[in-house]
Amino acid sequence: MEYFFGLLALIVIIFVMMGVTVVQQGFVFTIERFGRYTYSAQPGLTVIIPFFDRVGRKVNVMEQVLDIPGQEIITKDNAMVGVDAVVFFQVLDAAKAAYEVSDLYVAIMQITTTNLRTVMGSMDLDETLSKRDDINGRLLSVVDHATSPWGVKITRVEVKDIRPPADISNAMARQMKAEREKRAQILEAEGMRAAEILRAEGEKQGAILQAEGRKEAAFRDAEAREREAEAEAKATVMVSDSIATSGTQALNYFIAQKYTEAISQFATSPNAKTILFPVEATQLIGTLGGIGELAKEALATKEK
Repeated sequence: MEYFFGLLALIVIIFVMMGVTVVQQGFVFTIERFGRYTYSAQPGLTVIIPFFDRVGRKVNVMEQVLDIPGQEIITKDNAMVGVDAVVFFQVLDAAKAAYEVSDLYVAIMQITTTNLRTVMGSMDLDETLSKRDDINGRLLSVVDHATSPWGVKITRVEVKDIRPPADISNAMARQMKAEREKRAQILEAEGMRAAEILRAEGEKQGAILQAEGRKEAAFRDAEAREREAEAEAKATVMVSDSIATSGTQALNYFIAQKYTEAISQFATSPNAKTILFPVEATQLIGTLGGIGELAKEALATKEK
């Protein structure tokens, strides 16, 4: 009897141990009863009924990366290009991912490859090389919509590399070199043009400043001559007034003054060694006598 109860206890312990399942973090287990899906076991400890229930599929619900092998694609303008891509996805519904599609990874790879050919085949070579963001966006939209019934969320689709044919690559390199040389020549021509313009502007400004300087100098010369003429006119008026009031004596004074100044210039000339005066001394004495009479009259007028 004791042996029977011990054996029964051992069977119960083994039965309980068979029903205890531990689900790892990042995974979801599908539980099947007699081969039919019943529920999804979340990470942690799960108890099932042995012999009735079993773990069906162990589904990875972490975000995963699927590498799409290289593809040879013909573009719209009949250019053959090689393309590599990667797909980032995450399982949101473990039951759909386990039972709605036979092989989830192969299915995602095949549908991505097909749509990659469709999207890039509708574009020209230049568009495929310059519009990667558009290609990635269109692929993401199409593939995510196609895989949504499988409980999968496509987070990103990235084109890793696009390899055009060798002859096209060489032609593109030559074209890029020609474009750069063209831009360099244009920039050099624009620089020379700007330098010529600046040089012409400088010469123009210099000519304007010189003309303004000549104008200002001419104005100053005219103003000086005008002032000199005014002073000469005033002096002439004063001399005329003196002659009118003083008679011949004032005239003799001015003549004697000019005569004396002329003689002094002869005396101070550095080239003059001998001076001859072909004049009579009595004329100079008479002139000086007139000056003396003029001075006497002036003193007599002041005393009155």
